[in-house]
Amino acid sequence: MKKKELRSGYTTGACAAAAAKGAAWMLAGQKPVAQVTIELPGGAGATFLLHGQTFSGESASCFVVKDAGDDPDITNGAEVHARASGNPPQSPFRKGGGVITVEEERLIIEGGVGIGRVTKPGLAIPPGEWAINPVPRRMIEQAVGSVLSEFNIENSPFKITISIPDGEERAKKTLNARLGIIGGLSILGTTGIVRPISAKAWTDTIDSALDVAKACGCGTVVLSTGRTSELAAQRQLPHLPEEACIMMGDHIAYALQACARRGFMEPIIACQFAKLLKIACGHENTHAAASELDLAALYDWGVTAAVPPEQLAIISNANTAREIAIATGFDGTLMALVKTRAMQSAAKHAPGIRAQPLLCGYDGTAAV
Repeated sequence: MKKKELRSGYTTGACAAAAAKGAAWMLAGQKPVAQVTIELPGGAGATFLLHGQTFSGESASCFVVKDAGDDPDITNGAEVHARASGNPPQSPFRKGGGVITVEEERLIIEGGVGIGRVTKPGLAIPPGEWAINPVPRRMIEQAVGSVLSEFNIENSPFKITISIPDGEERAKKTLNARLGIIGGLSILGTTGIVRPISAKAWTDTIDSALDVAKACGCGTVVLSTGRTSELAAQRQLPHLPEEACIMMGDHIAYALQACARRGFMEPIIACQFAKLLKIACGHENTHAAASELDLAALYDWGVTAAVPPEQLAIISNANTAREIAIATGFDGTLMALVKTRAMQSAAKHAPGIRAQPLLCGYDGTAAV
């Protein structure tokens, strides 16, 4: 059977730029518009349907429904609203006008309901500013600028307000608060396109979280594979600030390399035994679909390290790593063996890294 091709979608940045263009066009033209086409950062065009169009002589509003394609994006289906306000001089609709550069003092871009504000250093946006990233901001400027050029509008005050009505609620399912983005979602995207089932959202978050940790003066960081392991690490290491806790998911190699680039050379790796074994086996990604759990390798290590026969018997008969950990009672010698191998593998992913594994139990506590 032929595998179904996954469908791409659009970023919040692209949706915001499209909605902003639609609102600006209605304010300038004083009539509704059903759809707009914007230019994405790569040069391709993208057309968006507009909804909720309203306009008057002083303002105009509309929204785009975000379609993330086949990517499991928390913002899929969100309404990205834009309101254009000001009093641009009306002029006959014309095409082919000269390009008018959108200057910062002429075009104000701000956030509204459901858009977060940055409260911590280290991100692409300074503290106190709306969480509208640089590339989306440029996309909005370009989209609105094309309208101003089309209507031959120059030197007229113009303000664009971006909002997502349920953005604050959706943000609760993200790591925004950890990163210091409070009150809603971020307007993101460097290409305008969301690739389905892409690791980029994860790796971008890892980079942002590490930048925040660095800017906040953290001496080391905790890389966790999941929330249960993170909670166990926080209980074990209560002195570490929240900014030091980095949710890396399955991206062990990327996270270690990102740590090395920022000078975090002794990161703590908090995970359960199954993930630790995958790390020890040298896999770059610990997802079940990305690496086989090699129990045979563990058995060979045990033989070489003269692990007691009863432990070897448990390993050879087990179906899962979790079964081994529980059946051996998290045997100290066996756990230490896997931790040592994990440290060695981490150093191969990121030369110079001296990772410190923190093995977490299945009851939410640190095992060893």
